[in-house]
Order: sequence, then structure tokens, then C-alpha cells
Amino acid sequence: MTPEQALRRGWGFDSFKPLQKEAIEAAISGRDCLVVLPTGGGKSLCYQLPAAMGKGLVLVVSPLIALMDDQVAAAREAGLAADAMHSNITAELRGEAYRRLKDGKTELLYVSPERLLVGDLLEDIAPRLALAAVDEAHCVSHWGHEFRPEYRRLAEALDRVPKAARMALTATATPAVRQDVCAQLALRRPALFIGHPDRPNLVYRAFARRDQSGQVLEVVRRHGGQGGIVYAQTRKDADRLAAMLKAAGISCAAYHAGLPADERRRVQEDFVNERLDVVSATVAFGMGIDRSSVRYVVHANTPRSMEHYQQESGRAGRDGLPAECVLLFAASDLVLHRRLARKDAGLSPERARAIERQLREIGRYAVAPVCRHRLLSEHFGAPYPPEPDCGACDVCLGETRSLSREEARLTAKKVLSAAWRAGGRFGTGYVVNLLLGRADERMRRNGHDALQVFGILKEAGEAAVRSWADQLIVQGFLEVTEAGDYPLLRITEEGKALCRDEGSVRLGVAAPRARRAKKKSAAWAQSQAPGSSADRELFERLRALRRRIAARLGVPPYVVFHDSTLIAVASLKPRTLDALRGVKGIGERKLERYGASVLQVVSGAEPETDNPS
Repeated sequence: MTPEQALRRGWGFDSFKPLQKEAIEAAISGRDCLVVLPTGGGKSLCYQLPAAMGKGLVLVVSPLIALMDDQVAAAREAGLAADAMHSNITAELRGEAYRRLKDGKTELLYVSPERLLVGDLLEDIAPRLALAAVDEAHCVSHWGHEFRPEYRRLAEALDRVPKAARMALTATATPAVRQDVCAQLALRRPALFIGHPDRPNLVYRAFARRDQSGQVLEVVRRHGGQGGIVYAQTRKDADRLAAMLKAAGISCAAYHAGLPADERRRVQEDFVNERLDVVSATVAFGMGIDRSSVRYVVHANTPRSMEHYQQESGRAGRDGLPAECVLLFAASDLVLHRRLARKDAGLSPERARAIERQLREIGRYAVAPVCRHRLLSEHFGAPYPPEPDCGACDVCLGETRSLSREEARLTAKKVLSAAWRAGGRFGTGYVVNLLLGRADERMRRNGHDALQVFGILKEAGEAAVRSWADQLIVQGFLEVTEAGDYPLLRITEEGKALCRDEGSVRLGVAAPRARRAKKKSAAWAQSQAPGSSADRELFERLRALRRRIAARLGVPPYVVFHDSTLIAVASLKPRTLDALRGVKGIGERKLERYGASVLQVVSGAEPETDNPS
């Protein structure tokens, strides 16, 4: 069986995504490799397909215990003999998995790193093991994100099965992290398959945060009834935003580490199984989330790094359909991240410098009036096409515009002058009010209402002035220092130099809301399920069938069919099994199990049964 034949039979696709085939051929030939593909790029197929071709047992090390059972179910849907071994499975299921493994029936085995490091499994599987795949391999690196200490010990375990090829896979890795992964997992002259990190189906937007609840609600309402994730910086914020959305009639629940384990599990299961539209969460709602039909991710606060943002925003649009990622930025978020990092007693000077660099990078991404797709791509070491308009971010859609060089310099001087005249003894809010000409008793007592900078930017409005202050902080012309619990805004030496016309500055400003709304409606026309009203009705009936099948199997709906497959069925309206076989995402096993029910729905009849055969 060729890789193409296995792909068509098991997964219902006629061609590979970029670098998939090359990684599969390397694994089959016994060569170690590093695979870096963006979310939705098909990493799992790189190790599943060699198992489907009968090349020997494939071991997958994954930290996603909450997701392993779903991954096993998806592999079985493709016809693979798959099992998982981790701390959450029952003794009965563990025993059954051991028996299948001992009898040589298992083709694909998922294990947690903790379970592998116990040591007994390797002796049992060594003779049959052809490939050891380490998923989420960025967890091995101190310089990436989601670092897991146990990942540092995987190389010693893999050294006990030297004949097996090694494959490390991740969605996000800078060149430094890639080098660290190869070293820590002791990959032997590895082939490197580095996909482009850009996700063209995602629309990236970054705006100054002015009304957090209102801005979040605006995004959620734009995607009524669709799945989305709202990330907040603290548990309190996650609870508050969840309560606000529920009060607005949105199907929403909070998720964070402060909730009981049973409640977290219920929220996660409801979201993945499409019984819940929105989750308002801290980063505790992490890598184990694999709902393919997430149509938007909102960061109500700024994440800790570009790596975190790429990983978290990447949970949108995993099915390849258009999705939206919105980041609401305030410089105070970076101050809080910095404060929390300093509380770590084990923080080394080297790690502290790395954190500071990461905060500067995510701040620059959030405020620079530069194509967001370009900034993300270049951060991960990939060039971006020279065309100036990606058509899929707030900058290229005209929702954020860049001030001219002279306008930016003059505006920056006004903001910097106000901070300088305030003497570094007040916070950002005070300086903003000074620029807007809003005098309170304290300002009058200080005599600042008589300064030349008083009210000098009152025509710009509060949102713009606050945004410019944040942009100058990110670019190093202003800094936030702390006096006790009070953050103070001060001009830096670089800021003073800019006031003397030394150096350059770049500033952006949000476009008028009416213009932005027009752009959004045009950008989102393609994200809705298929064209005609009849197609949309059929799509919803196919989704209902999928939910019933998934409920009976006890698996998430995406395991049965992705939205993209249902959209194709609703558009093509196949009438025979042969015609259905031509739809992407329907392999032989799914055709056999669900084909008749799908055709009945397409014909307009209620399926006689939705039980899988």
C-alpha cells in the first residue's frame, strides 16, 4: 500500500498537505526528524499513516491526557488499532490495552510522558517499535512555552529503543527552540520539515483595550451560535466575563484552575461536544482542547509571549475554515506579567531576560501598525510574501492605520512632554487626563492645568491617547515603574532623545468604527456555512446527525466529521455512496459506517438509524 492509497482509504483525502508526505517517508525509512507544522497542518497524520501502512508499532508521547482518548477514537475511525495508556483510564481498560499490545494487535499507542518514564512499557514493545513520536515537542524547551520538566527525561527513555526512528512534532517553535528540541530529544542527524507558520484562514485583529466587556461582547455577537474561546488574565476576570456573556444571553461558562475538577471537566466536555458555545478561561484551558470548529478566539488581556499567542489563537479555525483572532492590548498587562515573573524564587537572570524579551515582542505585535500575519511569520523565522496587503488583519483591512512619519513624531513628542512635565510621579491615567485637558482637584493643586501640554490632545479622544501611551511604552520611549503598589509613568532616555529629534517612532490609530464594520462584513462573508439557504439548512441537519452519532459513540463531533466535510456534503449533495466517497474527509470506514445515514439526510428524509455499523 502506498502512502497515497493509505491516505485515501483511511482519511478520505486525495493529496497530502505540505511536508506531510516528506515526514512520513522519512519515518518509514527509519530517519529521525523534526516536524514543525502550524495548527491545522496535519501533524498527527505524519505518525498515524506509517502505522496504517503496517510498518510496525508507532508510539506517541503526548502531554494531553485529557485529549488522548479522543485521539484514539479518531484513529480508530480511520481504521487503526489504537490505544492509550495514562493515569486517567480505568483498570479494566488498561488491562484490555495491555492484552492487545501483548498479542501484537496494537498499531498505534498513545502514552503520557510520566507513564513512559516508568520504564516497563519499553521492554514489551521494543521488538515491534518502528517509530517513537513526541507530540507537543516544544514542551522540552525552557525557551518556548508550556515547559514540562519530564520532557527533559524522554531522551534517556528513547535511548533504550535505539532502532526506532524518532519524530518530534510541534506547531510553534522559533529557530532557538527547534535547536533545543533536537538537542534535548537527542535526535540523530534529523531531517527538518519546517512548515510556514502563517495561518491564512485566520483574521488577526489587535486593538487597544478601552471597554473590555463591550469589546468582547461585540466579537461574540458577531459569531452568534458559533464556538469561541475568550482568554482572560486572571480567574476573577474569567468569571466576570463569563457572567457578563451569560447575562447577554450567550451560552457561556467559565474555566480556570480555581474551579472544582468535576466542573472543569464538565465545561470542557460541553464545549468540545458543542453543547456550549463559549468558554471564558484562563490559560488553564490549554493544549487539550481540540474542537475543530472554533470560529473565534478573543484575548481580553495580552498573553505572555508570541509563542503563547500563536498556540492559543491557533485553537481557532483548526478545520481550515475562516476564523477570527482578536487581541485587546493594554500596557498594564505586561506590568502584571512582569510582576508575577519576579515572584518566582527560582527565576534565573537568563530566564528573566528571556521573559523581558518575550514581553517586548508581544507588545510590539499588539501595537505596531504592521501586518499581523507578517509579524507572526517573521517572529518564527519565516519570510512573508512582499505583497503589502494580506487582507486578513486589522492593519491590511484598514481598521488600524499608521500615522505619517511627521504626524507620529509630533504626536509622540506631545505625549512624552506630558509625562516629562508630570515628573514621573503619576500613572498613565493622570498623564492621559493631562493631555485631554481633564483637570481634577489634584491636578489643579499640582498646577498641571497651567502647563502648555494641558489639553493638547483633547481632540484625539481618550482611546487614541491611551493607545499612543501604550505604543510608546512598548517602543521604550516611556516606562512604567512601581512605587509600592502604584505604577508610575516616566520618560526614558530614549524618549528624551526623541524629543530632541533623535531616533524614529511609529504610531497607529484605530479607524472610525463605521469603516471597520464595513470591512468586517466583507471579510466574514466566506466564513458562513454554504451559500444558499437550502445549503445552510442541510448543513444544520447534517450537524444534528453528527451530534447524535457522536453522542452514541461517546466522542466529540469532530471525530465523526469536520465542519469542512459537512459543508462539502451540503454543497455537493451527493446521492450515491460512490459520489459520497469523493468528498474530502470521508474514508472507507466512515463511508461504511455513516454513508447511508448521510445520504438519507441529503435526500430530505430522516435517517432510519444513526447507529454506526
